[in-house]
Amino acid sequence: MLQNRAHFKKLLESKNPVGEVVAVNKFMVRVRGLQPCNVHSLVLFEDGSKGFVSEVDGNSTKVMHMGKKELKVGTVAVIQHDQLLTKVGEDFIGRIISVNTEPLDGKGPIVADSAWAIFNKATNIDSRELLSEQLETGIMVVDSVFPIVKGQRMALLGDAKSGKSTFASQIAINQQKTDQIVVYCLIAKRKIDVDAIINRLSENGGIDNTIVVVSTIFDSLVLNYLAPYVACSMAEYLWLKKDRDVIVVYDDLTSHAHAYREISLLSGSSPGRDSYPGDMFYAHSRLLERAGRLNSSKKSLTSIPVAHVANGDITAYLPTNIMSITDGQWILDMDTFRNGFRPALNLGLSVTRAGGLGHNERQKKIAVDVLRLLADYREAKEFSHFGSELSDLSRKALFLGDLILSSFNQPPSISYSLIEQQLILSLIMSLSLGDHLDIEELKNGIKESANKYRIASDFDKILTELKNKYVSYHAAPKSNPTIQEVKT
Repeated sequence: MLQNRAHFKKLLESKNPVGEVVAVNKFMVRVRGLQPCNVHSLVLFEDGSKGFVSEVDGNSTKVMHMGKKELKVGTVAVIQHDQLLTKVGEDFIGRIISVNTEPLDGKGPIVADSAWAIFNKATNIDSRELLSEQLETGIMVVDSVFPIVKGQRMALLGDAKSGKSTFASQIAINQQKTDQIVVYCLIAKRKIDVDAIINRLSENGGIDNTIVVVSTIFDSLVLNYLAPYVACSMAEYLWLKKDRDVIVVYDDLTSHAHAYREISLLSGSSPGRDSYPGDMFYAHSRLLERAGRLNSSKKSLTSIPVAHVANGDITAYLPTNIMSITDGQWILDMDTFRNGFRPALNLGLSVTRAGGLGHNERQKKIAVDVLRLLADYREAKEFSHFGSELSDLSRKALFLGDLILSSFNQPPSISYSLIEQQLILSLIMSLSLGDHLDIEELKNGIKESANKYRIASDFDKILTELKNKYVSYHAAPKSNPTIQEVKT
């Protein structure tokens, strides 16, 4: 703070635009003067605190104050920079920081490489390239059926306590096997939730290649509003300047929207649908559209926005906004969650509109076969409720469908490589009615078998070995039982 005050005097001597605080309403400050200036210009106050210009009106300027103490009328302000900046650098990797880039992990100060615009514009279309490389999450149901490619924007939607943060942190933890950097942004979270996510990342080694940007419910609305933009800027710097593949997780944009709504209403903006400001869509689109893949370095910035879906209503204002900006969505379902399925992914509503570009021919065939089987499974399950006899095709769909769903049931602490996933699903799809397979036994032994994979021709050989080892034949019953009898 003392350094900021010394810098304040230098800015005055440099004859930067100066103003005087004439009205204060908590974090909203009205300043007379400060012109000429741009919206989002960085402002330094004489007490060493900072803010940014949110509105220019005649001879006065509205400034959003980012300091902890309320300003007093008569405080002098000066323009420090013509845009709002944040510190960035590779030394932030593996650290936990606040929105102001102050360290929160007790590991000492962080030396920044540079400063980056928080509200930076998205890279031009002509500098981008079509997406084509799969991003490995380690989650079987995701990588196999609803994949994501590097550079994609994939929404993660779900009700409270449906496992959204666990799902997102599982993706982050899996990146320790890769060279990708993760920027995990926590927006307006409770301290207990922050601790839970950080502990999960630390215990599994995911924190080593992750930057965690934290804003809590006790921070000001301004900091909660700025949090995802700061996280995006840190990711963007590593992507554009350091040629790194980066994933940025916004957990969650619903809390961000609530903060922005409160700021807008207190600022006197006209409310729109659900009292959100008219530029709510723009606030999120300019954030998510900064993702993509560069044609120069072939590196990518992948965005995973998380959003709360109250009571599972994906047609609400915010979920539909985010789905219209992104290239697909994973939807977590509370009914699935209560049935003990993890992750609680709704296989009927989830969709990816770009992820298939990263699949090879074998993966594409597996995805098509699995989706077709699950459709047959749902249909056969409906018929079985009537207690009528089922055809052999329906019985096989029920048999294989149960095995597929069991293979998709995956605890957060376990991940599977792409080859392991393909071997498990290919083995299940090759079974006949009357075969017996212990899924848990297969999962426990799959890593040893997958380590033998070197070239494409090894796949069929390993698959045969797995079938001989884990599959046994039980004579199929002659009658046509219902689903309850099949499970028994």
